Amino acid sequence: MRNASKPGSGIRDSGSGGIRRTGNLSDPGSRIPGPGRVSLVGAGPGDPELWTVRAVRRLEEADLVLYDALVDARALRTVTKAQCFCVGKRAGRRSVRQETIIRVMIRAAQAGKRVVRLKGGDPFVFGRGAEEALALAMAGIAFEVVPGVTSATAAPALAGIPVTHRGIASAFLVVSGHALEAFDSGIRTVAPNSVSLVVLMGLSARAELASRLMAAGWRPDTPTAVVCAASTVNEWTWSGPLAQLPAVEPPDGLAGTLVVGEVVRVRDVLRTAGRSPEQTGEPALAAGSRRDAIRRIGPATR
Repeated sequence: MRNASKPGSGIRDSGSGGIRRTGNLSDPGSRIPGPGRVSLVGAGPGDPELWTVRAVRRLEEADLVLYDALVDARALRTVTKAQCFCVGKRAGRRSVRQETIIRVMIRAAQAGKRVVRLKGGDPFVFGRGAEEALALAMAGIAFEVVPGVTSATAAPALAGIPVTHRGIASAFLVVSGHALEAFDSGIRTVAPNSVSLVVLMGLSARAELASRLMAAGWRPDTPTAVVCAASTVNEWTWSGPLAQLPAVEPPDGLAGTLVVGEVVRVRDVLRTAGRSPEQTGEPALAAGSRRDAIRRIGPATR
């Protein structure tokens, strides 16, 4: 079984439009002749147990896996015998260019290889999966999309936050925090505090995002949460008012999801329900007080 590589290992940009590669990709004859294919596969928020059955099957069948930085490389090695390269992009870090990734996928498929492009979350939710699908289609490469569990809903859910809740929020908006102009355009499409807002790739810009939200009319006391490394052993969550978001200091090196809206209050009730004060570190709620807290966040489920 081949080891999953370090980021960018074995796949290198030449800087002049060409590619220098190592391993089996340089040997088109290493695969039984026949049509290759590419599977654009979602790996979910982090925990390999959230990989779909089809995702695991494609990994087992693969000859080459190009995986994102947030994918659990150790778990990947237990599933596939394919040659694996990390090509993920992380803010402020050197990474393999998108053009190079696409070129490698096309050439490998043309050589008859079964390629898996393994992406965190869902490949079509801020994953550039559609860009890759279009490039493969233009090159005449057979491909498929294997959806994954997107962090936009999984991260809040794992922290006890529903993105919709009867009586509180009937819709949610997912935006990227990576490009501020696009963020502004996104939040202008809804009235302030009218939906649950989920921000991906916005952790490092949280102070600026909070400022822009309040300038756009979102209340400073709007319940807000930060969920980092959802579904992993390093999961970390903070909740508080929007105005305090700039002062939050999450652990270094973890990807995070921001949630803004009244639905965050559900987490506070779920944290204390059925748990002792010793477990929560908070005063015990009497049965009546607990019912009152539940009523304040919306109608009880019948």
